[in-house]
Amino acid sequence: MVGLSGTATEVSELGASAETLSEQTKFCIGRLRSVECELQRPDLSGQPKEKLAAVLVLLYEKAGELRVVLTTRSKLLRTHPGQTALPGGKVDESDSSLIDTAFREAHEEVGLPLNCANVHKLCVLRPFLSASRLIVTPVVALLTDVGLLADLSPCVGEVDRIFSHPLEAILDPQLAGNEPLVAKGTEDWPYSQDYHSISDIVVEADTSVVYRMHRFRSCASPIKGLTADILIHVAEIAYHKKTSYERHPLGHAGPASYLFDPHMS
Repeated sequence: MVGLSGTATEVSELGASAETLSEQTKFCIGRLRSVECELQRPDLSGQPKEKLAAVLVLLYEKAGELRVVLTTRSKLLRTHPGQTALPGGKVDESDSSLIDTAFREAHEEVGLPLNCANVHKLCVLRPFLSASRLIVTPVVALLTDVGLLADLSPCVGEVDRIFSHPLEAILDPQLAGNEPLVAKGTEDWPYSQDYHSISDIVVEADTSVVYRMHRFRSCASPIKGLTADILIHVAEIAYHKKTSYERHPLGHAGPASYLFDPHMS
């Protein structure tokens, strides 16, 4: 885990909108804002633009807890149809930065307004490497006007559904027990476990890596794969604690293989 000294006082730059946040949320936001100052991100300037992508981890508070905005990809898409995703996609020639990419894609996919005064960038995290070898950079932001959620609209042909999930439940899946979860034994949760399912997969790259696939039951499609990995990372930073389950396979608890390493690309 990243060792940080973030405090609730660091949300003061958000202005009056921060005054109504719970103390726990203020703590989480303070830690996420602090991480950018202490984090060493790899230089991606030498990477081909077609390999670069960004996703938006859009957080908001409801009933004193942080939630994250997610989408179910259209079943008409060629890649990852029907799977849960964070709004995002590949870098476009018009993008001046990976931050621009994340917000542009969120605008196109779910209708999040661009340059919105109620959306505050909190941090940009180290990139992850997707199964298709895309270098995916998470951009974390906070929505302080939850009324905007009602105006979000899925892009026809790209997104089938917009939903949310409590961020802390990514660390302790049983916290999702009060959510309107999909029924067990259905297409969206065919697993025997109540809230969280894992499987270990050997991935052949430059060397053999054992990758632990995490799946979280939600009110829509399961949260899994790269999306789950990113959210685990965000939640560990925000709440300053580890998962209630074994994050990595036995004997593979070293540096996370899903974080992009420029020396191994």
